[in-house]
Amino acid sequence: MSQIRLMRGFATVGVWTLLSRVLGFVRDIFIAAFLGAGPVAEAFVVAFSLPNMFRRFFAEGAFNMAFVPMFSKKVETGEGPLDFARDAFSGLASILILFTLVAQIFMPALVFLMASGFAGDERFDLAVLFGRIAFPYILLISLAALLSGVLNATGRFVAAAAAPVLLNVLFISTLSLAALLGWDFGLTLAWTVPIGGIAQLALVWIAASRAGFRLTPRMPRLTPELKRLAIIAAPAALAGGVVQVNLLVGRQVASQFDGAIAWLYNADRLYQLPLGVVAIAIGVVLLPQLSRNLAAEDSAAGQEAFSRAGEVALALTVPCAVALVVIPTPLISVLFERGAFTSDDSAATAVALAVYGIGLPAFVLQKVLQPLFFAREDTKRPFYFALVAMVVNALVAVGLAPVIGYISAALGATLAGWVMAWLLWIYGRKFGEAARFDAQFRTRWPRIVLASLIMGAALYGGFLILSPALGMAGWRYLALAVLLILGGITYALVGQAIGAFRLSDFRSALRR
Repeated sequence: MSQIRLMRGFATVGVWTLLSRVLGFVRDIFIAAFLGAGPVAEAFVVAFSLPNMFRRFFAEGAFNMAFVPMFSKKVETGEGPLDFARDAFSGLASILILFTLVAQIFMPALVFLMASGFAGDERFDLAVLFGRIAFPYILLISLAALLSGVLNATGRFVAAAAAPVLLNVLFISTLSLAALLGWDFGLTLAWTVPIGGIAQLALVWIAASRAGFRLTPRMPRLTPELKRLAIIAAPAALAGGVVQVNLLVGRQVASQFDGAIAWLYNADRLYQLPLGVVAIAIGVVLLPQLSRNLAAEDSAAGQEAFSRAGEVALALTVPCAVALVVIPTPLISVLFERGAFTSDDSAATAVALAVYGIGLPAFVLQKVLQPLFFAREDTKRPFYFALVAMVVNALVAVGLAPVIGYISAALGATLAGWVMAWLLWIYGRKFGEAARFDAQFRTRWPRIVLASLIMGAALYGGFLILSPALGMAGWRYLALAVLLILGGITYALVGQAIGAFRLSDFRSALRR
C-alpha cells in the first residue's frame, strides 16, 4: 500500500511539475523571441536570479529541509503540528520582511556580486531596477514553500505542485499583452514576478486552510522547537550558500562574455525540464515518506521507498541526458531560434546544453540521496560535501575560462554535481539497510543505461535522416516531434525487452 501511495505521489507531483516546466519553457521561448540574448534579457535573468538564489535558503532549501521532517513526525505522532507550523510561518515571515528591506538598499552590490561584468554598461542599471521590483518574490515564494511543505507532509500534493503553473501562466499572459499593447518588455517581466508570487501564496494558503492548517501571522516567538529547527537548518543554509557560490562563480564567468548569460540560462532552462519534473517530484514525496518511516521504525518500507525513487529517477532522466548530449543543436534551434535569437545563439547554447546533459543524472540522484540525511535531521554532512563540490566547481569554471570560455561554467557545474552525488551515495550507505538500494534496483540500473544508449544511437541516425527538414521553416517542428517520438518508442521497446523497467508500472502509476 505504501508503494502505491508513493508512486501516486510521484505521478501527481510529476504531472503538475511537467505542466509547470512546459509552460516555463514556453515563457523562455517568448523571452528569447522578444529579447534574444541582448542587454535587457541578460539584466532580467540576473534580477530574477536574485530572489530565486535566496529561495534555496528559505524555501525549498535549508528551511524546508529542516521543517518538513520535524513537521512530518509531529503529524505522525499528533504532537501539536498546527502550533509548530504557525510559529515557523511567523518566524520565517519576520526574517524575510527584514531581509527584503535590506536587499532593496544594497541591490547594486548584489547585482555586482552576481555579474560584475555588467559594471559600466546599461545592463547594470537595468538589473538593479528589475532586481528591486522582483526581489519581494523571495518573501512570497518562501511562505508558499512552507505551506507546500505542510501539504506534502500530510499527503496532499496537488495544490503545492500546481502553484508554479500560475507564475508561468502570468508570464506568458503579460508578455503577450506587452507585445500587443507596446509595454516595456523588461518592466513587464519584472513586475510579473511579485504578482506571480502573490498568486502562488494565495493558492497554497487556501489549500492548507481547507486541510485544517490555517496559518495566520502572529507575533513571532522563539520556542524550544524553533530553536531546534534553526539548529538543524543552519548547516543546510550553509550548504545552500555553497550551492549559490557555485552559481555565482558560473554567472561571473559568463558575464565576461557577451551573450553568455542568456546562452547558459536558456540551456539551463531546457535541461531543468526533465530535472524539475523528476527530481522535484521525488524530493517532495520522498522526504516526508522517509521521515514517517523513521518515526515508525520501519526500515523495510524506507528501503522500498528509497529504491523505487532511485529507479524512477534513472529510468526517466538517463534517456533525457543522452538526448541532450546527442541532439542539442536541433533541440535549441527548433525551440528557440526565432526573432532576436539567432543561429549563432543557438550554436552557443547547444554546446552548453550538451555539457549540462552529462550532469543531469547526478543532479537528480542528489534529490534521491539527500532525503537520507535530512529525514534523520543530519544537515551537517551534506554541507561538508557541498564545500568539496564548490571547490571543484570554482577550479574548473575559473581555471578553464581562459581556455574554453563560457563553457567552463557549465562544465564546472556538471563535474561538481557528480562529485556531490558520489559523496552522498558513499556516506549515505552508512545509515544501514534502509539507505541501500535493493536487488531490483541493482538489476535494473545497468539495463536502463543500455536502453538509453541504444536510444541515443537511434536519435543520431534519425537526426542524420531528418536534418534537412529540421532546417526548413514550417517543417522543423514536425521533424523534431518525429525525432523525439522515434527516441521515445525505441527506449520504451528496448527497455521493456531487456527488463530495464515494466511499462505497466508507469501506466498504473499514472492511472492512480
